[in-house]
Amino acid sequence: MENNFMTFIQNKYVYVPFLLWFGIQLFKLIYDLVTTKKFNFKRILGAGGMPSSHSAVVTSLCTLIGRNEGVGTPLFALSLAFAFVVMYDACGVRRAAGKQAALLNKLIETPGLTGVQVSEKLVEVLGHTPTQVFVGALIGIVVGFIV
Repeated sequence: MENNFMTFIQNKYVYVPFLLWFGIQLFKLIYDLVTTKKFNFKRILGAGGMPSSHSAVVTSLCTLIGRNEGVGTPLFALSLAFAFVVMYDACGVRRAAGKQAALLNKLIETPGLTGVQVSEKLVEVLGHTPTQVFVGALIGIVVGFIV
């Protein structure tokens, strides 16, 4: 069992994307702290913002697989398809959901417009802009080539 655990944590396909995700989320937390002067721990686990950690994680994994296993393998094809699905979702579906949340929050806050009582606002920063996805993907590719 001990050998399996060590093999797992020493697997670059596991630790590189995880450390990259953590590093980007930590960057967002620190950037938010510097710009707003408020500590927002939700930034470490939250979605959205520049750059897209989702895109960085999947493209780093795809790049690692392509470099080490070969771009002609089924595993690379699977990772590439997975990366495109994640990036499409981050830029399309989740971004649209964030825009809808912002609109719903405004509607609920408008006096006299609705009698709906809510205990908390909907999360508005869910997805990414195309630029955020592109920058995250670029970071992931660079890290995948460096490691």
